[in-house]
Amino acid sequence: MQKVYNKILSVTGNVITVRASDVAYEELAEVTTQRGKSLAQVIKLENDIVSLQVFAGSQGIATNDEIRFLGNPMRVTFSNNMLGRIFNGSGVPRDRGPALTENMIEIAGPSVNPAKRIIPRNMIRTNIPMIDLFNSLVVSQKLPIFSVSGEPYNELLARIALQAEVDMIVLGGIGLKYDQYLYFKNTLEEGGALSRSVFFVHTASDPIVEGLMVPDLCLAVAERFALKGKNVLVLLTDMTNFADALKEIAITMEQVPSNRGYPGDLYSQLAARYEKAVDFDTAGSVTVLAATTMPGDDVTHPVPDNTGYITEGQFYLRNGRIEPFGSLSRLKQQVNDKTRDDHRAIMDGLIQLYAQYNETEEKRAMGFRMSEWDKKLLKYGKLFESNMMDLSVNIALEDALDLGWKILAECFTPEETRMKTDLVKKFWPKEAA
Repeated sequence: MQKVYNKILSVTGNVITVRASDVAYEELAEVTTQRGKSLAQVIKLENDIVSLQVFAGSQGIATNDEIRFLGNPMRVTFSNNMLGRIFNGSGVPRDRGPALTENMIEIAGPSVNPAKRIIPRNMIRTNIPMIDLFNSLVVSQKLPIFSVSGEPYNELLARIALQAEVDMIVLGGIGLKYDQYLYFKNTLEEGGALSRSVFFVHTASDPIVEGLMVPDLCLAVAERFALKGKNVLVLLTDMTNFADALKEIAITMEQVPSNRGYPGDLYSQLAARYEKAVDFDTAGSVTVLAATTMPGDDVTHPVPDNTGYITEGQFYLRNGRIEPFGSLSRLKQQVNDKTRDDHRAIMDGLIQLYAQYNETEEKRAMGFRMSEWDKKLLKYGKLFESNMMDLSVNIALEDALDLGWKILAECFTPEETRMKTDLVKKFWPKEAA
């Protein structure tokens, strides 16, 4: 039986307080005002005092307005009819398509029992050399993209959505500007990927509580598709906006702040989402790739700092490209031996030479005389940056490996690369021999 109350004790920001009984944490309620109806969610329980975050804001709410508790937490529809559709942070269609109300599932459930998981063992190809060759993305992995505002992390996620070899994409936007939302929508449509995607979007003008819902909506839907045998890639942007939404609500609730004003349970809140990544023993998988902006390029900021303890590596996006130093996929060794014999050798060799190039570039900038070896390194570094690090490069892993050998042959002799003789005999370009 649904419980109805019509005496609001207080209105603070977008949070209203009412005296009620037998109400659960995160339960939904419907607030009826003169302007219409709006959803709210229980965010605090203190004996019989219940605090609710109103989705559409508290403007126009009177103390005698009606509150009807729905008896269930946030739910979202689940079916194949979701593919190609765009929803808001409440799970309501924003693409002007028909509402989907059948087969409702609860969001924000527990992570999968470890006994149902298998060890990650398969690679997700993206055709981006700095990922496929140097820091392979592995099925069921959870990885953040650390970046600063202004870097093309949304463009990178859109490219991955178009090119990743997975069955379907679930894309979640948190606090997006409207032009960013349109960019994702148009890119997926033009690239033909929207038909295999489900898009949950929360824009900066939408109610803040909806931004908190987006990761849970994405992951609940992804998990259900994975149980049906689909390999699902969840792309989230931006998790710092998600954390800021947590912070804003915590301040409204007058919670004791932790580091830089964020709530003390920030780690648990982030971990509850990232730990949804899973490779099921007898079904599909969920892989999570999430953009996380670092205010002031500060990796010790609470959001990236906590994220780094949860995830299995990270990509650093700087100067419009994925940096080879600092970026890390801790699971890449699970798949590197299953691709091609030279994968590990090329990955290590190219990075070692690029590190030497950076040292040489510093010497050149300081006016030191360049040796013949320095000149070779300078040539190599420019070729490596333009052919490997540029995010516009779109080639398969095998082509990237061949390109790596070609770059080496153009700048060095086989002996100078310190590659194993058997690999040189097998892969060194014939025209350079």
